[in-house]
Amino acid sequence: MSVYRVLDKLEEYVHDSTWLPAGFRIVSEERVVEFVEKIRASLPEEVGRAKVIARDHDRVIRAAQEKAEAIVQQASSTHEELVDQNEIVQRARTTAEMVLREAEERARKIREGADQYAAQVLAEMEGRLSAALGSVQKGREALSGAPRKAAAAQPLADAAAKSKRAAFDLQTVDETAALESIEA
Repeated sequence: MSVYRVLDKLEEYVHDSTWLPAGFRIVSEERVVEFVEKIRASLPEEVGRAKVIARDHDRVIRAAQEKAEAIVQQASSTHEELVDQNEIVQRARTTAEMVLREAEERARKIREGADQYAAQVLAEMEGRLSAALGSVQKGREALSGAPRKAAAAQPLADAAAKSKRAAFDLQTVDETAALESIEA
């Protein structure tokens, strides 16, 4: 229990005790002694240490000065080490900047390659779609101008199948070439 809390309880006990005329109060000696013992028990050890320090303050001051000198010497040597490390840090920063520039350059090249690949794929898709649209238009023209006979429809179906096969083969070759150019 803290000293302040014990003192608060002692004060409360005195205020709650029986009041007599002429400003006196009746308190139990046992109870007051109990509070005093709690206060003594609650006092931190630092009070005892403070008494010893007060008696030996010259010795303590000398010890503090010696410790301060040791700290100054250690700080001086640490300062010298930090100056040496500063050169190492500067070299490391230079190396890090070079590595970062190289990484940014590689990333730029990869982005350019990806953009080129995407443009190539889009161009191929445009070509295939144009060919497919042309086939659709030819088919519509053939259907609108010719009578509907099974024999006449067969060549149109054969032409459409050949067109699809050629587009598929072209796509496979282009994708293989694009992958090889990216890997290189």
